Amino acid sequence: MFKLQENHTNTKRELLAGITTFFTMVYIVVVNPIILADAGVPFQQVFTATIIATVVGTLWMALVANYPIAIAPGMGLNAYFAYSVVGTNQNLNYETAFAAVFVAGIIFVILSLTPFREKLIEAIPNNLKYGITAGIGLFIAFIGLRQTKIITAHPNNLVGLGDLHEASASLALAGLAITLILMVLRVHGAIFFGMILTGIIAFFTGQLSFDQGFMSLPSLPEGLIVVNPFTAITAVIENSLYAVVFSFILVTIFDTTGTMIGVAHQAGLMKDDKLPRARKALLSDSLGTVVGAMFGTSPTTAYIESSAGVAAGGRTGLTSLTVAVLFILAAFFGPLVSAVSGLAAITAPALIIVGSLMMTSISKIRWDELEEAFPAFLVILSMPLTSSISTGIALGFISYPLLKLVKGKWRQVHPLLYLFAVLFFYQLAFLPQ
Repeated sequence: MFKLQENHTNTKRELLAGITTFFTMVYIVVVNPIILADAGVPFQQVFTATIIATVVGTLWMALVANYPIAIAPGMGLNAYFAYSVVGTNQNLNYETAFAAVFVAGIIFVILSLTPFREKLIEAIPNNLKYGITAGIGLFIAFIGLRQTKIITAHPNNLVGLGDLHEASASLALAGLAITLILMVLRVHGAIFFGMILTGIIAFFTGQLSFDQGFMSLPSLPEGLIVVNPFTAITAVIENSLYAVVFSFILVTIFDTTGTMIGVAHQAGLMKDDKLPRARKALLSDSLGTVVGAMFGTSPTTAYIESSAGVAAGGRTGLTSLTVAVLFILAAFFGPLVSAVSGLAAITAPALIIVGSLMMTSISKIRWDELEEAFPAFLVILSMPLTSSISTGIALGFISYPLLKLVKGKWRQVHPLLYLFAVLFFYQLAFLPQ
């Protein structure tokens, strides 16, 4: 089924690779509920929904596409959901926002079944793609610093350095140092083990307690959040959430496709610079997004942490099948995760480090060409400063074709990009922000 011999691997190696990938990305079951809690979503709902979406997307990747790539709710996408979609719209509740995620997922499935998804990727300039990735990374890192009060509000400069003697700030800095040391030493699962060691420090300093035990049966206190597709579509129309749906699709497309191609290159699975069974693989994150929205989590994406499993020898879907099974087992440790997630200092180092890893794309921007560099810079700068990923994308997509027109290079801009620019301009100029 997994064609182990054809891919020059064996069962033991695949299982070890799956365990490695699991430990490098399991932090998401802690971090995702923390971020979505700021949108009002109950912890247990997000915890279980995160695992359901992860299992669905990763099982599809394992059993249908046969790739060693894990799928889970994406970092950055959860922040966009909590702080840009719900956080900046006082009249918008998380149920309606999940309707937008659901609709985006449905459109995503349709796009994944057609060549349009590949065409859309080709239409977006590389420098804007790099800017979007870096901007989200900066935004995520800022959230981690703010949650632990390392950075606080300032009356004159809006933000300033917090009191580093506060327990949350000190613990977060200690956790950051521990995790960075583990990463520099190339310890597999460094982020996860960094959280464990930080949690141990918190426990012995009285900041962490386990009053509700460690294990319990999984539950969904809110039940299904999105049930009727027609109701979801109506909610999107009534609340004019078109830009939200578009932003979810846009960010997920770049995130997932880039990760899949990168991991496949690393594993030697590309053939003639193309990804075999690409359409099957691209369906994994769209299906995970649809199912995840129904239960209560933000869109799913391919995880770059899958590269750790590939480095350990993973080459087939048996690796991702192992990841899915381990996430199912993790569903029974809700109380433990709940206690840990209640202390932001334990998870903040993960946010800061993941943010820094996403910033590496800055080096690929053509900084010597202003009409290429400035739109990317605008994206990177505006995302954390406006607390809105969609605003950053909008400003980049408006300025890029405009500068190309002035430069006389309008033929270098894909026609779809002009359409995006008009839509984003309409959003910023005439729709409530």
